[in-house]
Amino acid sequence: MMSQRVPNLLVPLAGSRQDSRWAVIVVALTILAAGFTACAEQRTPGPNNAAPSAHAEATRATPPQAQPAPKPMPPMPPARTAPTATPSGPNQPALAPTAAPNTAAARTFTVIGAGDILLHSALWSQAARDARDAGQSGRDFNPLFASIKPAVSAADLAICHLETPVGPEQGPFSDFPLFSVPPQVAPALAQAGYDSCSTASNHSIDKGEPGIVRTLDALDAAGIRHAGTARSPREQATLTLVPVKGVLVAHLSYTFSFNGLVRPRGKEWLANYLKADAVLTEARRAKQAGAEVVIVSIHWGTEYSHTPNRHQTSLARRLLGSADIDLILGHHSHVVQPLERIGDKWVAYGMGNQVAWQNFSADTRDGIMPRFTFTEVRPGVFRVTQAEVVATHMWLDSRPARLYDINAVLSSSAEPAGVGSSCAASLRRTKTIVGKRGAFDAGLLLVGG
Repeated sequence: MMSQRVPNLLVPLAGSRQDSRWAVIVVALTILAAGFTACAEQRTPGPNNAAPSAHAEATRATPPQAQPAPKPMPPMPPARTAPTATPSGPNQPALAPTAAPNTAAARTFTVIGAGDILLHSALWSQAARDARDAGQSGRDFNPLFASIKPAVSAADLAICHLETPVGPEQGPFSDFPLFSVPPQVAPALAQAGYDSCSTASNHSIDKGEPGIVRTLDALDAAGIRHAGTARSPREQATLTLVPVKGVLVAHLSYTFSFNGLVRPRGKEWLANYLKADAVLTEARRAKQAGAEVVIVSIHWGTEYSHTPNRHQTSLARRLLGSADIDLILGHHSHVVQPLERIGDKWVAYGMGNQVAWQNFSADTRDGIMPRFTFTEVRPGVFRVTQAEVVATHMWLDSRPARLYDINAVLSSSAEPAGVGSSCAASLRRTKTIVGKRGAFDAGLLLVGG
């Protein structure tokens, strides 16, 4: 704009020396005036020169700060570990520990697992007595699970392990070595609050394909999801995905043995056999399908041993070393085994019996229900931020047989004589076992312990 005005003013002022001086003065004044005009035009909002936004004004009002290049989010620090200050150099002041991220708006949910549901004939006889006492026919397993219902139903996701196949509605039924148990257990599990149940075990194919079909039909009718066995190749290829408070959770299930039985040729899809590569492949597929958390139930280990064997410990490290697996829930030992934190993930090697009539030892009556709080530590990434154990005890010393939440019993004075002392002894046994692989040092809490 200024270059257009100056030549027009120079033409009429050409002439005498005095006129030339005045011309110079006029030109100078014109240049200054043009400059002021340009500045005013730049500061005046217009179609192509909008007024600065409130965000821009706020940005200007903030003193400039150095903006480092983006870098990957560091891994979640181990639970209950204090933040570590960054080491400082000789000419560099020490840095304060990094503040924990604000998780006020982070998504979070709880998961509770449970041990073997191993129904023997004495337990379904008890269920028949409970039904008669209530003026009903058939079998009622609800009283058996009543004590643990508050803890199970309070969890956002509750996972059980139905170790045995179910039989026809009216039987015949059988227990060890080839189980076929009353199907009325399924609605009782739903009533207790269970959402999903693993079904891959060493007893999965005790009654062949018909037993698997009956079991999954019963769970479907009760509204319980399931993983580990299937009625068709298509079902075996279908992931068990459970929406939990806006988070999609995958549940997988595998077993290391079928007690010498063999899946029919061409029907290996009936039950999932434990192979590390198969688990990792399925977990990867679950994450690709949108699962944000993958939980694997594994039937493994040595029966009646409190110590995880080498296969358990090595496989746990391999599986939890994958970004696609977030938690392992173990079964089969019929006694409690330790929990362990591997990196920032957890494995419960063996949760003991949830319900069983194994009265030949005290520790086969002990069980645990591990409870884990998952928190979103960055978008789409969840970690366990709290691990707890709810101890349980199977009362078999007198009728009726009952499963007890030990903390609930010890907090009450209304239980039958002898139950409280038996539960207290059970809690002491469990406490000595669950922390043997450093779980308490890693932040595990024993409820009531």
